[in-house]
Amino acid sequence: MSPISDSPRPDPLHPPHPENARGDLRRVGVEVEFSGVTEREVARVLTEALGGEVRDGGDEDHWIAAGTELGDFECYLDSRPLQKLDHDGLGRQLRELARTVVPVEIVSEPIEFTQIGRLDDAVDALREAGATGTRAGVLLGFGVHFNPEVISEALEDVLPTLTAYALLEDHLRRVAEIDISRRLLPWVDSYPRALVDQLAGESPPATMTELINLYLDLAPSRNHGLDMLCFFAHVDRARVARSMEMEQISARPTYHLRLPDCRIDEPDWCLAAEWNRWVLVERVAADADLLDRLKTGWREHRASLTTTRSDWSWRSARILQESGL
Repeated sequence: MSPISDSPRPDPLHPPHPENARGDLRRVGVEVEFSGVTEREVARVLTEALGGEVRDGGDEDHWIAAGTELGDFECYLDSRPLQKLDHDGLGRQLRELARTVVPVEIVSEPIEFTQIGRLDDAVDALREAGATGTRAGVLLGFGVHFNPEVISEALEDVLPTLTAYALLEDHLRRVAEIDISRRLLPWVDSYPRALVDQLAGESPPATMTELINLYLDLAPSRNHGLDMLCFFAHVDRARVARSMEMEQISARPTYHLRLPDCRIDEPDWCLAAEWNRWVLVERVAADADLLDRLKTGWREHRASLTTTRSDWSWRSARILQESGL
């Protein structure tokens, strides 16, 4: 069991546009995958840390930490096939065997981004209870997902954010030291270079329809570090449905950041630090001059046939450093 670190934990940073188009503080849904603690025990730990009560979610593998100060949390074994198994006999044995590789997941209601630090208090409690993260096994690949509310649904807000992430992705993967299990397994694939070329080109998409079509043509998968399909389905469900199976695409006005590892058993790890990397993306998106420098740098990078993604990660880092970020 890992002790709670005495080192100071970073505060969650404010994005450059903290409010949505209605003037309300933007919210973010948080999903955390880990193992080492049962779903019912997770719900109990959450209610001890954040108040509320444990409720049966209608299944042995599904419990709810209800009425906490951060709203309700669903706590469940994250595998749809397992949900179809019986809870007795062979079904129970298969469920218990699956726990070695299948994560327990907690899913929050949308919370204000300023509350991420309070959620980290609950993460500390789960760590003390024995929760383990992606580095506890070779092929675990447990992650953290953030679902930050978009500033607005307008192209002028969405396109710069997507472009900033696409240009920073190699840098973010390097500095976050994404675990090899998540890099090798097809859960958080990098954007194809062809998509980055189009986003950073001289003639990027001019309408939301053009942007959705481009994404569906070049990156038609949920398994990217930044999954845009939830947002695009919210904007134009019919268009997305013509290219994708919609069963696992939940339409909502959010980005869906899938990239961060879950390192819940490491004392110095916290959600706020992972959130702050997303804020870097939004800061770049809000700085038109900096974004243009990155786009120009990418085009120059791609003009050389001998460069690699690693080269770009360092070049983009230098551009960020020169801008004071």
